[in-house]
Amino acid sequence: MTTRRTLLAGAGTLALPALARAQAAWPGDRPVEVIVPFPAGGGVDVMTRLVMPLVAAQIPGFRPVVVNRTGAAGQIGLEATFNAAGDGYTIGATTIPAHNAIPLERQVRYRAMDFTFLCNIVEDANCFYVRAESPFRSVADVVAAARARPGQITYGTTGIGSDDHLFMLAFEAAANVPPMVQVPFAGAAPLIPQLLGGNMDLAVINVNDAIQLKRDGKLRILAQGAARRQPEAADVPTFQEAGVDIIGGASRGIIGPPGMPAAVVTRLEAAFRNAVNDEGFRREAERQFMPLRPLFGAEYKAFAQGIDDNLRRLWEVRPWRG
Repeated sequence: MTTRRTLLAGAGTLALPALARAQAAWPGDRPVEVIVPFPAGGGVDVMTRLVMPLVAAQIPGFRPVVVNRTGAAGQIGLEATFNAAGDGYTIGATTIPAHNAIPLERQVRYRAMDFTFLCNIVEDANCFYVRAESPFRSVADVVAAARARPGQITYGTTGIGSDDHLFMLAFEAAANVPPMVQVPFAGAAPLIPQLLGGNMDLAVINVNDAIQLKRDGKLRILAQGAARRQPEAADVPTFQEAGVDIIGGASRGIIGPPGMPAAVVTRLEAAFRNAVNDEGFRREAERQFMPLRPLFGAEYKAFAQGIDDNLRRLWEVRPWRG
């Protein structure tokens, strides 16, 4: 006699091979949406559009469609990636530490460390830029001025809660100086002309945001937040060399929703590894001022977790609000 238990067992036996076949067939004939949470033409967007064709070349049938879903300093796009089905047909770009900072300052519909971490590609150190004629010649000059004139030194950033803003908060804490006055902008493009015009004392941005102006002698970098000097600014000391023990920058990579199939994740990680090691990609990344720091899978997640831990400690000392 056929029982209900027998029927259920048979259904399970049939369903499991079907699921395995569906995963094995990925990507099949469906495009894969790649969500960029920032506007077209920005650093995260350029990185994504540069790497995805090379990833596609590694996976037969893989058709990436890059979509910019902007708003709330990246929150909208990150939420869209996180809440998508974890079937391999949606992945997204991100930038750390903003990825981790947003949930500390406001309610969001994602958990920063529950994404599937696929590949970090770029890391561009934070730095202090000043005009060529600035009286600040070193980090020590900034520290002395902040202590002598509390609340009077102004600095530009690419927004409240941005990697630049967080780096300055860490600097103030590490150097034991009074808070300086932030002038937030919606990106480096509108900030840099104001710095050149003398409308702020310094700018906290990434090394490559204004590297050509440094080469032209219009701006100087006082120090960079890398663990080791970036090749683009090999003549500039790190903050650690300058006596302030901080490291910081913008790390840009690719993530997916939670719970992606292990077989799909393995194929994507391998494809990204081959893509970022491609000689043509590396040459173009250098031309685009994109300093590379490839990290894959578990290594990328461990890196993100370290940033998350540091931000939580910073929040306890100097909380910020978006």
